[in-house]
Amino acid sequence: MKIATKNITFQDEIFTLTNQRALYWKKEKALILSDLHIGKTAHFRKNGIAIANQVMKNDLERLSTLLTYFEVEKFIVVGDLLHAGNNSDVDEFCRWKDQYPDLKFYLVEGNHDRLTKSLEAKLCLDVKTELLEIDPIVFIHDFDKKKPKFQITGHIHPGTVLHSTVKKIRLPCFVLTPNQLLLPAFSEFTGLDTKNIPKNGKFFVFTDAEIHEI
Repeated sequence: MKIATKNITFQDEIFTLTNQRALYWKKEKALILSDLHIGKTAHFRKNGIAIANQVMKNDLERLSTLLTYFEVEKFIVVGDLLHAGNNSDVDEFCRWKDQYPDLKFYLVEGNHDRLTKSLEAKLCLDVKTELLEIDPIVFIHDFDKKKPKFQITGHIHPGTVLHSTVKKIRLPCFVLTPNQLLLPAFSEFTGLDTKNIPKNGKFFVFTDAEIHEI
């Protein structure tokens, strides 16, 4: 796995975009990402659709590599940590997380994060909230036009289309506007929305090896 990075500045803060679907904030030693959808593969299997468990294993291996690479102390999930409540994939995620007992774990709840008290205890969250503020940034799953502060969001699974001489290529991306940074879905087992993304933003498109502004 190759980690490509690109530093950007907003709200007078420096952030590092990566081609591995995550954002790093050095000042806070925080890895920030959205839309892991833990449990999605198990949910599909339960409903008779054969999806290999390796999909989630690959996501967690990529996450482990990022935690080590950046020497992360805070892990911020901007919504949709889970996909369909409690299942065997959640058990595997909890076993993975047990490797990092000193990692402070924040969950900004998304529309899929329907947590019972027992599931919340199982996940060992340090912070669970609908909105997280770390000045000068607000972390929220879906953009809220009513809030004046700069927002880091997820939810949409943004992508863009590049036109080559042979075919159209769809790639995931980060989108930066004057009041929002929209994160890509961290899990590779997600679709791409190329239509409902913010207009007139800067697009940071990435592949397995590179990241570029277009």
